[in-house]
Amino acid sequence: MIIMAPILLILLGVTEILQADLLPDEKISLLPPVNFTIKVTGLAQVLLHWEPNPDQEQRNVNLEYQVKINAPKEDDYETRITESNCVTILHQGFSASVRTILQNDHSFLASSWVSAQVHAPPGSPGTSVVNLTCTTNTTADNYSHLRPYQVSLHCTWLVGTDAPEDTQYFLYYRYGSWTEECKEYSKDILERNIACWFPRTFIHSRGRDWLVVLVNGSSKHTAIKPFDQLFALHTIDQINPPLNVTAEIEGTRLSIQWEKPVSAFPIHCFDYEVKIHNTRNGYLQIEKMMTNAFISIIDDLSKYDVQVRAAVSSMCREAGLWSEWSQPIYVGNDEQKPLRKWFLFVLMATICLILLILSLICRIKLGPLRQKLKSSVI
Repeated sequence: MIIMAPILLILLGVTEILQADLLPDEKISLLPPVNFTIKVTGLAQVLLHWEPNPDQEQRNVNLEYQVKINAPKEDDYETRITESNCVTILHQGFSASVRTILQNDHSFLASSWVSAQVHAPPGSPGTSVVNLTCTTNTTADNYSHLRPYQVSLHCTWLVGTDAPEDTQYFLYYRYGSWTEECKEYSKDILERNIACWFPRTFIHSRGRDWLVVLVNGSSKHTAIKPFDQLFALHTIDQINPPLNVTAEIEGTRLSIQWEKPVSAFPIHCFDYEVKIHNTRNGYLQIEKMMTNAFISIIDDLSKYDVQVRAAVSSMCREAGLWSEWSQPIYVGNDEQKPLRKWFLFVLMATICLILLILSLICRIKLGPLRQKLKSSVI
């Protein structure tokens, strides 16, 4: 043990020396990057690019960069490479800054910031569309084995409050590397486009990329300001209702079954809600479950309508929209209710008739006895 103690002290000393060598020199001067540019590479997509400062003192250190998004929405992150892709709306313009940094667990050094921007596109205020909303829906494609499901896209908007009457709007969407222009529009009474329909798109029904939608326009009287918006698919995907809903009653046991909706998601990726409505007393029962079957104990003298709806489970995607309810299935027979009343009426009438007959019998049998009593009194 006496021999080991000096060895341990030597090892600790060497460790401290190595750690000191790994620390950045506090006197090192960090210079900002150069040639910082922002280039629009697609709908709502920009490429940030810069180069290391050629005058930066070279040492055995790993330089990094801190990127700060200033507008339209603040954000910041760090990277070791000299370019970065950003997906962001651009109708309000875009600006960002970058600086050189050197850090570890013990210190943080940074250069000054360098900035660049993309100006907002031209256009008169109040001419861009408002209330832009979009929904997607999945359908089965029986003619394609490579893509067995197709995703449609439907978008609507309102005309800008200050847009001239001759304004015409045009919609484009981008998903991943694909960009398409709308071909099927719906129009208002002034023949202005106010809705768009894509029966087939390049949107992946289980994808997680942003959906970018841009609406620009034209007018003879003024420049129409474009408007772009980002949509997360789980927030706009309109799930189909469950298929082949069936319901059967055996005594007081109601059994309900269904199949998963038309969707690229597998069967285990769905949550369901079952709605059972008693049409006789108005009682409504809603149950949530993860399986495709449900059993309920019911009143066998009532009629019921049954509906089921679905949503993609949070196990497979972020929580989104519920589907519409399936078409109602009617089971049971509330015609038993008037039969029951008729039975009670017949029963009461029978009892009254029996009482009447008993009363007559009693009067007939008691008649001679009354006469005898009257004679004895006289």
